[in-house]
Amino acid sequence: MKNEHYAAVSSIKSWAEADRPREKLLNHGRSVLSDAELIAILIGSGTQSLSAIDVGKNILSEVSNDLNHLAKFSVKELMKFRGIGQAKAVSIIAALELGRRRKESAVQEKPKIVASQDAFDLLKSVLLDLHHEEFWVIMMNRANRVIRMKRISSGGISGTVADVKIIFKEAIDQMASALILAHNHPSGNRNPSEQDVRLTRKMKESGQLLDIPVLDHIIFAEDKYYSFADEAML
Repeated sequence: MKNEHYAAVSSIKSWAEADRPREKLLNHGRSVLSDAELIAILIGSGTQSLSAIDVGKNILSEVSNDLNHLAKFSVKELMKFRGIGQAKAVSIIAALELGRRRKESAVQEKPKIVASQDAFDLLKSVLLDLHHEEFWVIMMNRANRVIRMKRISSGGISGTVADVKIIFKEAIDQMASALILAHNHPSGNRNPSEQDVRLTRKMKESGQLLDIPVLDHIIFAEDKYYSFADEAML
């Protein structure tokens, strides 16, 4: 009878696929999982008589389902639970610490770009004083707040390659609503080249097709800059 009981509860693998936490996350998204199921994914396995979800439920029961309380547990305190060894305890603590750091960073408001000077100030520490060209993209949401800044390419003294497909793939991956292009001229000449003009035109046309408008292209030259938007070149 004892062995039959173990067989009934020991393995999540024997559950219907829709009830397994990893499969639920993959098929339905993370929001549908309970706290116990998320802990089960972290620890990976339970004991001979407890599934990983059962272990998660036991831990949460001890803290009255309060994740803030659980975040205060040490490795030794977590290891007191059946099914939790040192490695699993460390995994839980690391996940809760990431959550705490995310909460802290979320308080910091992302910079908002309303003029070319804002974009220049944002990237000048990266692009000024370089002896080679680099091409960067600023990706923004609908409120023109920065989602991400990414270097697309790095080249020589006289130029660098900016691939339109790569740029818009990055924008789509980040779910950006608008872009600002930026690159530097190590020569100190802030005026755009014919290649700069052609690329900007091509990027603008592609952005219109994808509903990801290119708001500006800024050329950094020493402590000066050229804005295609300010110069009515966009």
